[in-house]
Amino acid sequence: MDSTLACLAAWMPRQRWYAAKGRPPSLRLIAWWELPAPDAAGTRLRTYLVADEGALPVVLYQIPIVARATETVDAHPDHIIGSPEPGTTFIDGPFDPAFTDALVRLMLSGGTGAGPRATAKGVVALALPGDSPRSATVLTGEQSNTSVIYESAVDDEIPIIVKLYRQVHPGLNPDIELASALAAAGSAHVPRAVGAIEGTWPDSETARGGVTGSFAFAQEFLPDVEDAWRVALQSAAAGDDFRERAAALGTTTAEVHLSLARLFPTTSMDAHERESTQASWTRRLAIASAEVPGIAERREQIEDVYRRAATRRWPAAQRIHGDYHLGQVLHVPKRGWVLVDFEGEPLRPMSERTRPDLALRDVAGMLRSFDYVAGSIRLDDPRRDAASVRDWARSARTAFIDAYAAASGTPLDRDDPLLAALELDKAVYESIYESRNRPTWVSIPLRAIERLVGA
Repeated sequence: MDSTLACLAAWMPRQRWYAAKGRPPSLRLIAWWELPAPDAAGTRLRTYLVADEGALPVVLYQIPIVARATETVDAHPDHIIGSPEPGTTFIDGPFDPAFTDALVRLMLSGGTGAGPRATAKGVVALALPGDSPRSATVLTGEQSNTSVIYESAVDDEIPIIVKLYRQVHPGLNPDIELASALAAAGSAHVPRAVGAIEGTWPDSETARGGVTGSFAFAQEFLPDVEDAWRVALQSAAAGDDFRERAAALGTTTAEVHLSLARLFPTTSMDAHERESTQASWTRRLAIASAEVPGIAERREQIEDVYRRAATRRWPAAQRIHGDYHLGQVLHVPKRGWVLVDFEGEPLRPMSERTRPDLALRDVAGMLRSFDYVAGSIRLDDPRRDAASVRDWARSARTAFIDAYAAASGTPLDRDDPLLAALELDKAVYESIYESRNRPTWVSIPLRAIERLVGA
């Protein structure tokens, strides 16, 4: 097993979903589970659960592998994990048809996978043929997870997208919980839920008993559509009026929030909840002040905005999207805007992502996303007239807020101090993310922080 962990430790830092960039993992095997290999004797389908104990907090990764005889392997070198034992080669599961076939069958037909101290159970949400052949393609560009698109040669069978969670946590993943509830309630604003995989493994925090969590989620795949980020970027680049589409997005967002408030309990934001929220703002600000040049000198101004928000009456908390931006919305012809990826912000603890929160947090996230469209255009073309791009973002923001307020039935001032604080907190979060992952983009949230504290 030491050789397997050594192979994984050498391979993981090169993967987009590995969280601790620039640092080698310190791995400990927690458990594994297996599925029957459908194609050849000697092929093994095993999913390892390994804890990276060099991270704070410790991160639990799900690593599916296909073990094949080395002489039979024809996978791309990028997808080969290594050879922990002579004559055997490990392939990253999503890039091998043996694993992708077994994975989708588990969710469409039910069943279980098992191994030492771990189990995996398929949960069927939508009745589809489980034995129809489907071609599998890994979606490129993802970071925190790996998604596989399955398409059938049968015309009336819907395509499926399966999201394999690379980081796993105890409890039902909010991506499954919220999207499945909305789909079951008949919402047209989310893809239909198809199935999921629930897992059990040892509780590494207490070293006693076991925990249950989510390994994967399957939904209806919507082909030949563009996400709202691309639609908005094209509009801004061409100087087109985006107000009508932004207003429709505001209406859709409000309708999803109203549905979530009906489907899940809401809670009042009492003094304890407000203090907890403000503490999370302060904690993120402290991290940003230490890591991002330019934040520390504005710390007092940022804290002033947070203090003003504390004096305002706060609405009830409810379940929300949690990581809402243009990239999480699809533009579907004859259907409108469709929301995906309800998993929440990757840098926030799962305990925070699953708690009721302010719906205005999602609103603030979308406002930041409009700002990112303008900022990315300025980065790509520094000669572009900055005022025209700012005007595009300002008009989109205004249309979105006005339509959201009208559809939600909640008056919303564009200068609301609570909304300003939530948008500022999001910009602080973005500054941390960009400084760690895309340093050339950090100017976008820094400009926003300057604007928000000035306002």
